Amino acid sequence: MEGREEDVRVGASRYEERQPIGTAAQGQGAKDYREPPSAPFFEPRELSSWSFYRAGVAEFVATFFFLYITVLTVIGVAKSNNKCSTVGFQGIAWAFGGMIFALVYCTAGISGGHINPAVTFGLFLARKLSLTRAIFYVIMQCLGAICGAAVVKGLQPHQYERLGGGANTLSIGYTKGDGLGAEIVGTFVLVYTVFFATDAKRNARDSHVPILAPLPIGFAVFLVHLATIPITGTGINPARSLGAALIFNKDQAWDDQWIFWVGPLVGAALAAVYHQVVIRAIPFTSK
Repeated sequence: MEGREEDVRVGASRYEERQPIGTAAQGQGAKDYREPPSAPFFEPRELSSWSFYRAGVAEFVATFFFLYITVLTVIGVAKSNNKCSTVGFQGIAWAFGGMIFALVYCTAGISGGHINPAVTFGLFLARKLSLTRAIFYVIMQCLGAICGAAVVKGLQPHQYERLGGGANTLSIGYTKGDGLGAEIVGTFVLVYTVFFATDAKRNARDSHVPILAPLPIGFAVFLVHLATIPITGTGINPARSLGAALIFNKDQAWDDQWIFWVGPLVGAALAAVYHQVVIRAIPFTSK
């Protein structure tokens, strides 16, 4: 039984796969992937580039349409006494997830398709974009959300005021801690999905990943809404929460507004740390 102890110690790792599976097949014999350089913390030269402003406009327009469609859907469900005659919570979740899928698909090649300050914040922490661009994106996203909600109010002002304007509020029976936790976990799921769906290492080996990226991102938004609509109405997007609250502008919309900023930003930060430090181990990778 010569070599038996060595077989036990090494196990299955002793023999290579005869037929590599998945990414191993595409990466066989290829040069090791090299991490792209981090974005500079501050890049003043961006301010003189048309592509920088074009990306900001894309974020504005995308967030505008996002609020327009989703707030109209929320009001449509709220105005009916019989939820069976409307799309219901599932329809609201599909509206949010479907719009993210469509808008990310349309704008990913221009601005990255963030449409969410929490996503922008998470990618900034991972050094995927500069502070200059991150601040500009957040401003344009918030302006787009405000304008989107304002158009909805202009179309049906009485129903908008009577039915809450699609503003995020903490549901009766839940504490502020419950709402904060729901927002942290929900945003973690979203930003976690964004990181994995847009991972440059996967893109380099799996050619289909960039094409399919909007699908898991939109589906993550859909699932998070199904889970947390009963708790907070689902924020996970500070621009969406701010736009609806500012146009509705009632005390109930502002009482817990901090939850819809602190929760998503904390969730995004945790997702960024998890992906960069735990999964990719970038701080520990030798240069």
